[in-house]
Amino acid sequence: MSKILVIAEHDGSALNSSTAKTVACAATIDGATIDVLVLASEAGSVAAEAAQIDSVARVLTVEHADNDKAIAAVLAPQIAELADGYTHVFGPSSTFGKDLMPRVAALLGVNPVSDIMSVENSHTFKRPIYAGNAVARVEAPAGSQVVATVRLASFSAAPGGNTAEIVSTRVNAARPSHTRFLKLQSAASDRPDLQTASRVVAGGRALASEENFEMVYKLADKLGAGVGASRAAVDAGYVPNELQVGQTGKIIAPDLYIAIGISGAIQHLTGIKDAGTIVAINKDEEAPIFEVADIGLVADLFSAVPELTKALD
Repeated sequence: MSKILVIAEHDGSALNSSTAKTVACAATIDGATIDVLVLASEAGSVAAEAAQIDSVARVLTVEHADNDKAIAAVLAPQIAELADGYTHVFGPSSTFGKDLMPRVAALLGVNPVSDIMSVENSHTFKRPIYAGNAVARVEAPAGSQVVATVRLASFSAAPGGNTAEIVSTRVNAARPSHTRFLKLQSAASDRPDLQTASRVVAGGRALASEENFEMVYKLADKLGAGVGASRAAVDAGYVPNELQVGQTGKIIAPDLYIAIGISGAIQHLTGIKDAGTIVAINKDEEAPIFEVADIGLVADLFSAVPELTKALD
């Protein structure tokens, strides 16, 4: 019998869809009982959302002023204390989860399993390696507690309609004195979040400048899409690094992915391999992106993209 604790990702007022995807992974373990843990300053609205996720038995809440911001050094000791009695502790393989779950594993004295893409049994999982070119079968020691992150691109969000019990709880874990929140710096945007958007438009180094990247933003706005970029575009300073898609950026699985001026290096393809439909626009007909694209347009992006944007008026 597996008892799984899923760590909720949220912004203080709304639950991130990564949580429902993590629950979906946990639910593939036979006989699993799943609880969701919400750590927040005020957990009410987030807990109510979590309680609606199918397969969730209980939602545990820990309300404390220090939990207002998702600081791994603050959250990890609380999770480690509450993990007693659970066979598994799962978190999303998002920026939040990648920062948090290794600390949880260290406090519990176990090796973490990262990027679960499928479950064979309670202690055996598959995860991508070598930039997604191979799949490794990872087996945790029998009887050991499993701490893991879930590859979000590999799972659909668990449906809603549930009415799980919400339980308020307290922890005695000491909060670190060496870590404190100063400020959050991020680009303000009304566009969909890159990691959860159903449509994404991304640009590469071929755009040649930050000013030219505006073409990507305009097309994305027409489509109601999120915006991404290749590592080369980020390194060139066209866009901030939170837009990077790929092995060292974000792993995404939108229904539609439009790659503009992106050559298709293996590092980038790792981040989009689970996308539904891939559209590529590139003037180099030998570009590797065309090998994975469902629709390819060999054309000068400086002509093709404005024409496509105008056609959507």
